[in-house]
Amino acid sequence: MTMGSAASDTVVVPRNFRLLEELERGEKGIGDGSVSYGMDDGDDIVMRSWTGTIIGPLNCVHEGRIYQLKLVCDKDYPDKPPAVRFHSRINLACVHPDTGVVEADKLPTLREWRREYTMEHLLTQLKKEMAAPHNRRLPQPPEGTFFFSD
Repeated sequence: MTMGSAASDTVVVPRNFRLLEELERGEKGIGDGSVSYGMDDGDDIVMRSWTGTIIGPLNCVHEGRIYQLKLVCDKDYPDKPPAVRFHSRINLACVHPDTGVVEADKLPTLREWRREYTMEHLLTQLKKEMAAPHNRRLPQPPEGTFFFSD
């Protein structure tokens, strides 16, 4: 009798169960509280539309700033990354300056997306990107300005 390989024993968690897990984790709070996320609309049964918040990291131009983001998890999530767009204006190398869209080809986490990555991981990586040497001193738009309105 031959036992199955490790790859065939892998359990793939369905999209909605995965998103429920992420929602529960997001509602409990994450780490030091500088990154948070939750559903845009509690009545959205497909759990597509999410909001995220990042408090800028210390010792850079983003320190203390509060950034709001929109995340959209389409039917292929988590096999494919969510679409991410900053609502708050920000100047980052990986963010389109006119739309606030996080450009997948400029952010390794999106470009090299893996199923086990989460929205929490993505937001944490964006926060790290803010503190990266090529972003930490970029001039920023005035606080309280936005790319789009809801």
